[in-house]
Amino acid sequence: MTERIPITLDVNRTVRTIAAHPGDTLLTTLREDLGLTGAKRGCNQGVCGACTVLIDGRPMRSCLSLSANCTDARITTIEGLQSDGRLSPVQKAFAKLGAVQCGFCTSGMVLAAHACLQSQAAPSADDVRTALAGNICRCSGYKKIIDAVLFAVGDRS
Repeated sequence: MTERIPITLDVNRTVRTIAAHPGDTLLTTLREDLGLTGAKRGCNQGVCGACTVLIDGRPMRSCLSLSANCTDARITTIEGLQSDGRLSPVQKAFAKLGAVQCGFCTSGMVLAAHACLQSQAAPSADDVRTALAGNICRCSGYKKIIDAVLFAVGDRS
């Protein structure tokens, strides 16, 4: 096995240096080295979206991203989406409208939805569906999820 190398990552507005194997995925680093377990290991092939994090504001699959390739990026996990102890509008909307079932996909859905709302002032339901297309929920029919994202549009104060 290869030796670990020092890697410095900006995660949730905190710069951290860890020792990682050159082939470690960002998902492994977040969960095992940094204790940030919001991103889930689902398919581990970049298909389900359970491991979604924001890299420089864009939803990315942490199971496909090498930690060593993220040293110059700003990484946001579900744990870092809140601000000053307050949930983001999307997090509040998901809770208020019951847009979660088992919760396994929720962090990836919320981060993808957050990115959608950052890039579009007033997305349509179709825009939201497109933004969430890479995130699979095995429990719901997506209606409450889409409703929650659209509800959050009016609560971005």
